[in-house]
Amino acid sequence: MSDATTRNGECSCGKNRQKDTLVPAVGIITDIRQETPDVKTFCVNAPEGGKLFSHMPGQCAMVCVPGVGEAMFSITSSPTNRECQEFSIKSCGELTNYLHTMEAGEEILVRGPYGNSFPVDTELKGKNLLFIAGGIGLAPLRSVINYVLDNREDYGTVDILYGSRSAEDLVARKEIEEVWDKKEGVNVYLTIDRPQDDWKGHVGFVPAYLKELEFSADKTALVCGPPVMIKFVLEALHEMGFSSRQIYTTLELRMKCGIGKCGRCNIGSKYVCKDGPVFRCDQIDELPDEY
Repeated sequence: MSDATTRNGECSCGKNRQKDTLVPAVGIITDIRQETPDVKTFCVNAPEGGKLFSHMPGQCAMVCVPGVGEAMFSITSSPTNRECQEFSIKSCGELTNYLHTMEAGEEILVRGPYGNSFPVDTELKGKNLLFIAGGIGLAPLRSVINYVLDNREDYGTVDILYGSRSAEDLVARKEIEEVWDKKEGVNVYLTIDRPQDDWKGHVGFVPAYLKELEFSADKTALVCGPPVMIKFVLEALHEMGFSSRQIYTTLELRMKCGIGKCGRCNIGSKYVCKDGPVFRCDQIDELPDEY
């Protein structure tokens, strides 16, 4: 009898999978990077070393500090990172504030992975890709970008448009400027909302800069950021000739329990945690206007 078969012959692989994602794993914080004044990236390992579990770009995990709380976060490292899982976390509440006080060597609990992923090995393969992010919205896209760059021969051109409130609020700026911007066939466009004395780059909001750049519609766009940014970015992409089938986004901020039990991520007939969080925009077009 196989491990995935019960005594009555019924397959139990799905039940075991759900059980596994509900069991917290102990993670050791092995490194912490200060990305911006209010964003830190936490590198987390299993106690015996290596990653806690396998994941794909766009999936999430539940991070817990016993006695403080737990919340769902995007896994920001690529599956090609074989050393650890990374979480870029903005300090904006009780749990995240506490996480920002923690140090390397301390333990947390992690459950996952949850949700679907960006279709990097199917629909996106061979395509020209346009990544559009705002603020902490770079976090879920960073996993996809690094996966694509580590499998460069499988994709066409890569354009990355990223904006934030200020230069200091650009997440992963060192990686962007020293790694991404130096890759062949990769173009990086950075912008900040308002002028700064020490900023020589573009100034303006992401949707307006997107229109200025006048990208051709032979690309597949992946978008993540504040809801108001996404709204105007989608309008701009449609004006530029992109169809909804050429645009993907993630609604990971709506995820709660991760397994479709609490119902708090329900939008129409969909559960973000079970049917998403990654959606193609023609799928979102069919949902009630409440996301």
